[in-house]
Amino acid sequence: MAAPVYLFTGPEFGERNDEIDRIKSELNKKYGSFDDYLYYASETSVPTVVSMLQTESLFTPATCIVYKAAELIKRKEDIESLGAWVKSVLPSKSGGAAKDSHVLILVSDENSVDSKLEKIIPKENKKIFWEMFDNRKLPWVKDYFKKNGYSVTDDAADLILEMVENNTAALKTEINRFFTLFQKGYNVTASDVESVIADTKGETGYTLFAALTDTSVSSQERFENALTILQKLKLAANNSSSYAAGITATLGGCFKKALFWHELVQSGSPMDEYSLKSNGFTSKKMRTQYQNASTLWTHGQTVAIMALIAQTEIQIRSAGRGGLEDNYLAMLLYCIVIKKGGSMQSYSEDWI
Repeated sequence: MAAPVYLFTGPEFGERNDEIDRIKSELNKKYGSFDDYLYYASETSVPTVVSMLQTESLFTPATCIVYKAAELIKRKEDIESLGAWVKSVLPSKSGGAAKDSHVLILVSDENSVDSKLEKIIPKENKKIFWEMFDNRKLPWVKDYFKKNGYSVTDDAADLILEMVENNTAALKTEINRFFTLFQKGYNVTASDVESVIADTKGETGYTLFAALTDTSVSSQERFENALTILQKLKLAANNSSSYAAGITATLGGCFKKALFWHELVQSGSPMDEYSLKSNGFTSKKMRTQYQNASTLWTHGQTVAIMALIAQTEIQIRSAGRGGLEDNYLAMLLYCIVIKKGGSMQSYSEDWI
């Protein structure tokens, strides 16, 4: 067995998250319980993560750390520190098994990370999650409906693909709406898609980010508009708590891209249309949103917001089905818009 360290890169969030969940499920099955952590390389240092991997908990037998923005890990001493930990948990030369109670999952939305970092990851534990090619999209949508006991017309599937972001996490979130509204065996039509998705104005985590970056209104109005979209998303999910994870995942990706915009500016990179397109800011609408984001939040504030999103993800996961996800998400939006990345000091703070 290889060392319990993984490197997952690429922009396909849905399949990547499924693989992370599979690893966590196996860890839980083997050890009964585990400490679950999520950190960003832009906020939490490599020595801190390595220290946690080397520390045995008195209360739980295993640990899993998901370490995002791994493309930022470039310092020689950081890579050497991670490499030393990987060697310490590899199978021994005498045939002993790998020490697999502490798992590290390095994640990047980019397609690659520093070559020296890649070298310390076992080949079988590295995977790039690419966006779906056009010829895979329609079959994927139809298969997802089928696996859940539904069918969908070609016109309806095409319409879904036109209205939803090109990653399986976003597609699952939107398609799951139909499963709460129709009985199994139902054949979803284009008319159903228009009534279910279009009638909610196609609200997603991305339209929520658009509302957060709308500089044409005051900060209070941006906050109120964001809360309205949040409520629509909850209703569209039929009050299921599953919608919350999709929102934090999408916002995390958006603010990661906002951080990249700041880095482009600070590095003196050209900010013309061609250069921005080559760096992933493909549409005029997208470029406007991230330009607005750079004026609303500084580089440091953006980093702080990413940390808040990670903290909210952990809070939602820890709360389970306790019904607190709405409060956590609302407080997150307040901290983003009103406090510009500042954290809540206490639950009693007057935040609305």
